[in-house]
Amino acid sequence: MLAGIKLKNTFFIILGSAIFAFGLVHFNMQNNLAEGGFTGITLLLYFLFKIDPSISNLVLNVPLFFIGWKFLGRNAFIYTIIGTVGVSLFLWIFQRFQFNIPLDGDLFLAALFAGVFIGIGIGIIFRYGGTTGGVDIIARLVHKYNGWSMGKTMFMFDAIVITLSLITYLHPREGMYTLVAVFVGARVIDFIQEGAYSARGAMIISEHHEKIAEKIMKEMDRGVTVLRGHGSFTKQDREVLYCVVGKNEIVRLKNIIAYYDPHAFVSVTFVHDVLGEGFTLDENKNPLEL
Repeated sequence: MLAGIKLKNTFFIILGSAIFAFGLVHFNMQNNLAEGGFTGITLLLYFLFKIDPSISNLVLNVPLFFIGWKFLGRNAFIYTIIGTVGVSLFLWIFQRFQFNIPLDGDLFLAALFAGVFIGIGIGIIFRYGGTTGGVDIIARLVHKYNGWSMGKTMFMFDAIVITLSLITYLHPREGMYTLVAVFVGARVIDFIQEGAYSARGAMIISEHHEKIAEKIMKEMDRGVTVLRGHGSFTKQDREVLYCVVGKNEIVRLKNIIAYYDPHAFVSVTFVHDVLGEGFTLDENKNPLEL
């Protein structure tokens, strides 16, 4: 592989491209549903002029490759080429070797599965540093410089393309189900981007903080950080414990706290993604195989 290009990332980008293309062919194209972004434009060209999406996808994305190179750097540019070419390749394959998925004209199921497959595919591609070109590049740039979620940015572009589709070839009923698919897809993208793993972060204020911290580290094998706090009401300095545990460990954590101090103040928050020792690294700072 080229320097800086990881085989694992390349594999998952290709996998995401296959999932994305499968959903597009078997749920969008088979059920006359539109899409947003550049993908929606390729579908518009397909339904109006019978232009193969695998070809139009490449042609439309060539100008954006240069934007990707300039703003995203060499590695992201290479991953983008892999993602875009991968989508076109799998679109070509799935159009010629289609599976029969009997939905019996149920557009709601078609829209639901379209959103899930496309969302999973794009989410995987994003998570491993790639894009599928088009609005994916724009969404990535907006996320990088303005902090907007990629799903939100793509949803805005999707609305514009879907409006054009409604004006040209899409029936209102199919348009409404397309919006369902786009919304589901955007949510799935954000879910995969934020991480499927959901942990809990706990802040603990107690007079028995030393015993609680020792018990957490010994019995739960979780690290504890001691923060220095100052009570605004009591005007006293005190130690605040902070630790992150898996969502299946939160009851055990509460039991430990209650054993030493039933009156401790505990604040528990959702943690969508966790990096570091005990979660993505072992005690020797080596990556864990998840």
